[in-house]
Order: sequence, then C-alpha cells, then structure tokens
Amino acid sequence: MLYDLIIIGAGPAGMTAGIYAARQKIKTLLITKDFGGQITRKAVTIENYPGFKGISGLELIKKLKEHLDSENVKVKIGEVDKIKKNKKFFSVFTTEKEEISTKAIIIASGADPRPLEVPGEKEFIGKGVSYCAVCDGPVFEGEEVVVVGGGNAGFESAIFLLNYAKKIYILEYAPEVAADKTNQEIAANSGKLEVITNVALKEIKGKEFVDSVIYEDRKTGEKKSLKTRAVFVEIGSQPATSFAKGLVDFNERDEIKVEFETMQTKTPGVFAAGDCNTGPFKQIITACGEGAKAALGAYQYIKRQ
Repeated sequence: MLYDLIIIGAGPAGMTAGIYAARQKIKTLLITKDFGGQITRKAVTIENYPGFKGISGLELIKKLKEHLDSENVKVKIGEVDKIKKNKKFFSVFTTEKEEISTKAIIIASGADPRPLEVPGEKEFIGKGVSYCAVCDGPVFEGEEVVVVGGGNAGFESAIFLLNYAKKIYILEYAPEVAADKTNQEIAANSGKLEVITNVALKEIKGKEFVDSVIYEDRKTGEKKSLKTRAVFVEIGSQPATSFAKGLVDFNERDEIKVEFETMQTKTPGVFAAGDCNTGPFKQIITACGEGAKAALGAYQYIKRQ
C-alpha cells in the first residue's frame, strides 16, 4: 500500500502533524511506539501552553490524542528501523521487517534521555536508577533521593518528587543551576531540597538496589559519598534519529538539520519536527508549531509531485 505521508512519532509534533495532514485529506499513516513522547516522562504540570493556565502533561497528551483520533488518522504501533529512498517514493522499514511505501515522511521521533555513562548506572536501572520521576517517584515515598541535573527538567522532577521523598538532592555539574527562577523558588520554599553544584558524579553504588552515589567536588577535587535510595537522571536528551542516516544531515548532537520555513531536510519529501531537529527551543508549543509546518510543507510537496 502506498501512503501520501508517513509520520514517525506521536509526541506533540507528530500528533499535530497528523491532525494537519488529515485536514488536508492526504492519506496518512502515523507510526509510533507510544503516545506523548517526553511529556509523559517529564512534564508534570504545564503552565505555559496557550489556552491552559495549568494542565498536567498526561492530560495535555490525552487531549491531543483525542483530537488526532477524531480525525481518523491511521496509526500503527511499532518502531522504524530505517528509511530508504527509491526512484520515486520512500520505503519505511519497521523493526518487525515490514516495508511501507510513502510519497513523503515527517520525522517527529523526539529524543531519548541522555545517560550518565558512569559505573553502576546500567546495573541499577529499575533498581533505583530512573529517567522518569513521574513513573517511578511514588516508589520512593519517605526516602532520600538524588536528581542529577540542575536545568528545568531536573527541578521539575524534584518538584514532583516533593510529594513523596523525605529529602531531595539536586546535583549540578556547573557552578550554577540553569532552571527558571520560578522553579528554583518553588523548590527552595519546600524546605526539603538541597542543591549541590560543581559536582562530577563518579559512581552509583549499591547491593541489590541503589544505596549511595560517589561524586567529586570540582572545586576542591575531594571525593564524597551521598546516601540515596534513587538516582533520577535529568541531564538532557539525545535525538532518536539513527534510522534516518543517509537521508538527512545532522549536527554534532545528532539533531536533524532542517529549513525552518517548511521543516524540510536536505532530501525533498523528508521533513523533521520537534525535539529531533536543530531548533534551539525545545518546548511543547514549538514542537506543535513545527508539526503543523511540516504537515503543510509535506502537503505542498505531494501536490507538486
């Protein structure tokens, strides 16, 4: 079966692209392993999405999905393994060895959590090491926990964990945290959160489960130990773009280079929207806007063909 458009990913960018594509009456397939992307893992309460003074990440995703469903966009649950350009069309190969043909593609695959790459991290995943405070935070009620990363993601995770943890440490590599002042004030007023800067995390330790972390004070070079039952990793993300190699250009962070008027990549007919591209502002609203532009750009491309 030949589709006009295949959208890869169902975060804010992918779902918005699906809604816009459906409105243009083009035959669309959306392929995704789940709905929501990073919002379901990180955005606890969203207070800057137009039209909602405050809404949870899960509720916003629910509303986006309801809108997508109302447009009757065909959805396939799965993962894309690679994309190949043929003479006239594209072939999208899934991890289930299925080949699907399409005239155009929107890559909206988002990004995955960036690992710490320290001893003990992999060994204790699911045993105290987590990349999702919303998912795993309630397990550590009454415990002392660590959040690695002093940006907005780290502070938002820490603010969520205030509902459960007895004490929260934020460990930041830089001399100062980068989170918005509002998030810093909420955390500071809680009385349960301690920020430690100039930290180089060296090891996560434990027996069956995490019981401590070893870090180096970057100013003094002193090694220190901190007792904790959990380590929540919030040091950024890395684009989920490996399947697009050969068709698009990447920057040094493996983000896809696009022309921002239409979101087209170097290959005509291939577009990229949301956190997987080089856009500097990784926000829900910008992802939605890019998804809309990518769908309209794809529609114009298909018409020209």
